[in-house]
Amino acid sequence: MNELERIISSMDFEYFGSGQHKINIESFFNKKNAVFLDVRAKEEVETMKLQLKHHHLVTEIPLHELPSRINELPKNIFVGVFCSSGVRSTMAFAYLKSKGYENVKIIEGGYHELMDVLLPGKLFKHLNK
Repeated sequence: MNELERIISSMDFEYFGSGQHKINIESFFNKKNAVFLDVRAKEEVETMKLQLKHHHLVTEIPLHELPSRINELPKNIFVGVFCSSGVRSTMAFAYLKSKGYENVKIIEGGYHELMDVLLPGKLFKHLNK
């Protein structure tokens, strides 16, 4: 059994039912040492670039480039994986887990939840905690 098969085999009903594979955007922004991994396509990033300057480092690696660029992601910090709908972030999550990334979760909610948290008033409150 290869590593990806082992990881997938461990993800049973209890695993997904408990939600331990996901993190909401507010909880992600409260992490102290984390990277926001944006796995959207280049064209999506060019249309809506997420800089998150006041929150966390953003690393943009389209899903299809992740195998060849995985060395850009340190294993010693939390990785929150983001895409517009959750499909690509789920694939990236499983891939990263299979490559030894223990501290990785899918950022849930897509654009709507992300933009809601980044509203100017909420951003101001977050920066002044």
